Amino acid sequence: MTGHIDPTRETFAAFRADDRPGPIHMLNLVRLLARAAYPDGREATGAEAYEAYGRESLPVFSRLGGRVIWRGRFELMLIGPADERWDLSFIAEYPSVAAFVAMIRDPVYREAVKHRQAAVEDSRLIRLRPGAAGVGFG
Repeated sequence: MTGHIDPTRETFAAFRADDRPGPIHMLNLVRLLARAAYPDGREATGAEAYEAYGRESLPVFSRLGGRVIWRGRFELMLIGPADERWDLSFIAEYPSVAAFVAMIRDPVYREAVKHRQAAVEDSRLIRLRPGAAGVGFG
């Protein structure tokens, strides 16, 4: 089974079309390969390749107003597939849909994302509308 690495054209078009005002939060769940799968055969662990992605994409992410607002470490799947695990879990905030799209289209980011593609076995990227924190679940 192939993991989910990049969005489909249709999903990305729907993402862009819903250009509501205000910030977006992107929940990232990432499972890394033990060995990165670079097309040119270079050697690295998945973790090393993902670190390169983070390092090289950070200037673009920051310039466009992105920031990581939450990070956590996976411990246990209480509800969900028992064999599912995530190496990285974080929420990135962007000031707008346009800022996220600008990041994806930036040439520096497009070069950096090759490291992500080599590093990731499977992932989830879930767009969220920020809401008020408070007491209770509802």
